[in-house]
Amino acid sequence: MKQLQPDTLIKNPRGKPVVSSVVIACSTATLWKVVGHFGGFDAFIPALSHIELTGAGVGSLRKKCFHDGNLVVEQLNSHDEQAMNMTWTTIYNTLGIARLWAAMSVEPVGEAHARATWMIIAEPIEQEQEGFEPFVQTFTDNALENVRQLLS
Repeated sequence: MKQLQPDTLIKNPRGKPVVSSVVIACSTATLWKVVGHFGGFDAFIPALSHIELTGAGVGSLRKKCFHDGNLVVEQLNSHDEQAMNMTWTTIYNTLGIARLWAAMSVEPVGEAHARATWMIIAEPIEQEQEGFEPFVQTFTDNALENVRQLLS
């Protein structure tokens, strides 16, 4: 009998990063309170009915429940309050995504503005899934525009 060895289904995606960014007239702290709250993305993504958070800090899981019945489970990989950045990985979803890694960061822009940048590297389950990259770009662009409206 073959001895079992450590294994995992979690692998980093390969591909071109999709990047969305928004500059808002507010402090970095104000912007980070919104986009840096791992369990609070339902505040600016209207497609989410709610988020269930399990655990706290790095290693915690969020279950994003969508109004249309879709589900995404993600793990927080890193979260730095001082640097205002965090990363996470999708570990389960019903959206046709094979692998997804994402990062959110906030930085000052001049005296009275802040920039949020959301980067996603993802692979669809079907490699030739047409429209996948534009879908991800539109989703993140719309979410950050909602953040702008929320803080304006």
